[in-house]
Amino acid sequence: MNILVINSGSSSIKYQLLDMDRERVLVTGLVERIGEVHGGLTNRTNPGTKNERLIQRSPTIPDHNSGMRLVIEQLIHGQDGPVVGDISEIHAVAHRIVHGGESFRQPVLVTEKVIEAITANVVLAPLHNSANLEGIRVAMELFPDVEQVAVFDTVFHQTIPPYAFLYALPYELYEKDRIRRYGFHGTSNKFVAGECARILDKPVQECNLITLHLGNGCSVTAVKNGCSVDTSLGITPLEGPVMGTRCGDVDPALHAILHRNRGMDIEAIDTMLNRESGLKGVCGLNDMRDIHAARQKGDEMAQLAFDMFVYRIKKYIGMYFAVLGRVDAVIFTAGIGENDSEVRESVLSGLQGLGITLDKVANDRCPDAWMRINAPESRVEVLVIRTNEELEIGRQAVEVLSQELVRESPFWAATLQSGMVS
Repeated sequence: MNILVINSGSSSIKYQLLDMDRERVLVTGLVERIGEVHGGLTNRTNPGTKNERLIQRSPTIPDHNSGMRLVIEQLIHGQDGPVVGDISEIHAVAHRIVHGGESFRQPVLVTEKVIEAITANVVLAPLHNSANLEGIRVAMELFPDVEQVAVFDTVFHQTIPPYAFLYALPYELYEKDRIRRYGFHGTSNKFVAGECARILDKPVQECNLITLHLGNGCSVTAVKNGCSVDTSLGITPLEGPVMGTRCGDVDPALHAILHRNRGMDIEAIDTMLNRESGLKGVCGLNDMRDIHAARQKGDEMAQLAFDMFVYRIKKYIGMYFAVLGRVDAVIFTAGIGENDSEVRESVLSGLQGLGITLDKVANDRCPDAWMRINAPESRVEVLVIRTNEELEIGRQAVEVLSQELVRESPFWAATLQSGMVS
């Protein structure tokens, strides 16, 4: 079964075509700079194999409709030959949706009511949900006979209990405006939790985990018996550890202080906290590789930014040990978590009291799909797991399409009869 996974941004479309029978990536690509004079297309066919082919183009892409048509053209009439012979060989389109609010506790088939609910949650994630909706609308137009599935980043965190997701604000703000902790990176968390359970040879329902999703955006999540019970990101992706350009946890009174002392309005403050803070705000650099290079040259501000980054993550690990009581594994994932051995070593330094002992030799190796970096005497496993959000979205889409309601649809009956799905 071939599923096209779409992650539609405000000016980009990330995509992967997955053969879900073998869980293999057929095509991965990016359409970017939509609406600009010179757009961009990067397309890899059979990535990671000896038959990999890379195509890069710079066409003008006026809108998302044009961008999606470019993707379809590449799949069917690509310069290195077609990946699929016809659009009918794409059996479903799965969409990453950033914010499902409280409207969704599981992935769903896209219907008009689902679109209305996603639209109602635009207020919680204006840039992301609006772009995600555009991707859905274009895909429904271009794939009129294909099932569309919405997969939400927030769904994994819908198991967080009220005492953990509520803020200590007037309760009516939750009742009327749904002000609460939602959490993000849920698709990544679900994937690595499942992979960790497989590695530990335990049912995921028996696993207590702390996941560290460390990239330009960062989050830490407490997973109890396979379910999220707390996470560092809040109503937006601004709360939590120090990030590339986001401040993470700050005193909420900061807004009033900046307004009084500097005359900053709420939009200027919001821009500063999201785009000019974090690692960038402290040392002027937001890429950890650049920060390492600056530290090696004796840059004190780069060292300070690094220390702040590590310290905040370490604090969250300690908090979530207290929340979980028993921890089977700590998981590093995402760009920094998967590739930066120095960050991993610094984060875990001094945590022997929690039962964590690092194997420095193992930690310095380059990970494949996963690797174990704890010493034999460590009571807690420490794993580096490469996340795969697109595959997880594909898996969740298959689950949705396997439900009885979908099996009764004309599309699904035809699919079963054709032998596309066993």
